[in-house]
Amino acid sequence: MAQGRVKALFDTGFEEGPAPAAVHFENVGVRYGMGPEVLRDLTFSIEPNSFQFLTGPSGAGKTTLLRLILLSVKPTRGLISLFGEDVSRISKDELTDLRRRMGVVFQDFRLLDHLTTYENVALPLRVQGKEETSYRNEVVELLRWVGLGDRMHMLPPVLSGGEKQRAAIARALIVRPDLLLADEPTGNVDPSLARRLLRLFIELNRLGTSVVIATHDFSLMDQLSVRRLVLGDGRLHIDE
Repeated sequence: MAQGRVKALFDTGFEEGPAPAAVHFENVGVRYGMGPEVLRDLTFSIEPNSFQFLTGPSGAGKTTLLRLILLSVKPTRGLISLFGEDVSRISKDELTDLRRRMGVVFQDFRLLDHLTTYENVALPLRVQGKEETSYRNEVVELLRWVGLGDRMHMLPPVLSGGEKQRAAIARALIVRPDLLLADEPTGNVDPSLARRLLRLFIELNRLGTSVVIATHDFSLMDQLSVRRLVLGDGRLHIDE
């Protein structure tokens, strides 16, 4: 797919005015049970239309930080705001609406085994109540772009790990999220496809999505001169 076709896939043709930070943390800490804080004193923002890598040694807490942003893990202390909303003060319905503005790719993929690849990718649009005629071509085009055009009618149990990962990425992208969180999204694919997927993330970012990619892959990070959020010893520092 040429770059122009990628743009057409995601472009809405609508431009908005200035927006608040997609994510803001203020002195956030989290612990499990009575143990010490695994993350502490996290203060940072993810701005609209920004692109950043989240990195650090294994066990540093990258997945925990992503889950804090997704609000599937609650902080022990501190303030978290999403899209300008203090999440401690919003209703359950408002929280659901905020989560729908995010696309998420976790390492366990979370595909539904009884649905085909196509159906898994289209599921977020079905949940939104959209008719298949309004999104079928878009889903098919995206599946072709991630190299699953000939696997769209297969069930997840017969897919390889890399194919499942690409399906999970496509499912996260199909909703054109305001914020994309991806945990090691290129960990199970070859370097050529990793570069192709990175181009897709870059194009999505150019069209307005804030992107956070957690990765150990320095060769991937070295392809872009963007901000790095580096976790170590429970703390975060930022390399601009």
